[in-house]
Amino acid sequence: MWFKPHFANLTNLLPKNPFGYIVLHITIPISMRFNIHRSFFLPAILFVGLVLVSCSEKKAETTQSETTAEITAEAKSDQKIILFFGNSLTAAYGIDPEDGFAGLTQQRIDSLGMDYRVINGGLSGETTAGGLSRLDWFLEDKPDIFVLELGGNDGLRGINLTETKSNLLKIIDKVRSKFPDTKIILAGMQIPPNMGQEYAAEFTAMYPAVAEEKNVTLIPFLLENVGGIPELNLPDGIHPTEEGHKIVFETIWPYIHSEL
Repeated sequence: MWFKPHFANLTNLLPKNPFGYIVLHITIPISMRFNIHRSFFLPAILFVGLVLVSCSEKKAETTQSETTAEITAEAKSDQKIILFFGNSLTAAYGIDPEDGFAGLTQQRIDSLGMDYRVINGGLSGETTAGGLSRLDWFLEDKPDIFVLELGGNDGLRGINLTETKSNLLKIIDKVRSKFPDTKIILAGMQIPPNMGQEYAAEFTAMYPAVAEEKNVTLIPFLLENVGGIPELNLPDGIHPTEEGHKIVFETIWPYIHSEL
């Protein structure tokens, strides 16, 4: 009987709802905690599953892309190479490189269904000395045809032609020492008589001399029917326009075609 009064006193202290029942506050957080976990557990599993599927799809796409790139690289590596190695004329200064004679060569080859890839190794302002120093970088892969177009800037700068000729010979020797079977074509150049008639004449004669000494194919004058004609050159009077490059291409194509 002693418990009843104590219980009565305790119940009087506890809050009641309108129905007269004692409210147990402890059940509320327990119930909420359980509902929170239950509410988020399933969506969390679904989210993780979607992430994993997405990652798997991305990995598959990446693998497929890498495989395609490898196949493309292998196909390119099987192609024979025509390397144009020169200055701003080769680089098609002032116009889209695809419209220059090197780019037009690739277009003609593609139209004939021939398995060759043209590499444009032209650099504006390049001299024979500069070309010799950067040649190794272009000889990582074997060029089946090597078109050498350098010397024009040497002549315009009045560089000693003994040095220019020596550099041309060294370039040819370096190509042949690494790839003896590479066919070499030397593009001849001419310059205006700014440095004097004697210098200009010696410059013109240098290319046939190099071609004969090294037994390489010579294009007598790269800018035949283009050089000195204002309407076929840019305002600087040195670099061909798109129309000028078309003529240059027709000049060099027979020499290239005969080596294919």
